[in-house]
Amino acid sequence: MARTTGSRATITGPLIRDKARRLFARQGYAAVSMRQIAAAVGVQAGTLYSYTPDKQALLADLLESHMQDLLAAWSDDAEADPLARLERFVRFHIAFSLDHSDAVFLSYMELRNLTPENFARIADLRGRYEAALEAILREGVAAGRMRIEDPKLTTLALIAMLTGVTNWYREGGRLDRARIAQIYWGLAQGAVGAA
Repeated sequence: MARTTGSRATITGPLIRDKARRLFARQGYAAVSMRQIAAAVGVQAGTLYSYTPDKQALLADLLESHMQDLLAAWSDDAEADPLARLERFVRFHIAFSLDHSDAVFLSYMELRNLTPENFARIADLRGRYEAALEAILREGVAAGRMRIEDPKLTTLALIAMLTGVTNWYREGGRLDRARIAQIYWGLAQGAVGAA
């Protein structure tokens, strides 16, 4: 089959990922076929296999690259006050999540569709991100700046709360991003018993 006009590796590969991410986020991984992805890209279904072995590999790649991007974008200043570090984390997580809402949705909703091997890889990356927040919380407790009964559970609760903004936020809505980040920062302070 001839290559579709304009189909080049530097264009088609990223386009396949973008269309698959959007389709998986809108319709669910199980409901999307490789043919649907190919149609959205404008190539023959067989072309997809030049870029990915199968749909499972495509999903795993999307989730892994999202987590790697998240980890690469986050930076912490271990010398700063734990509350300042927590505020930075809250604002960072909300902004990153809103900028990558389809990828965030996939990261939480489609883990169940990964093979055990792929799940283990993604869980390891997620664990590294969670550990970054947990370290801030533990240091906040040690410094007397936070009152937390269980730092691990609080970490998971905070990340779930912060990520949840992607479920309801709409550009141009009642609250802009800056106001949402400010409100969530107040909620996070309450959750950690900030002192």
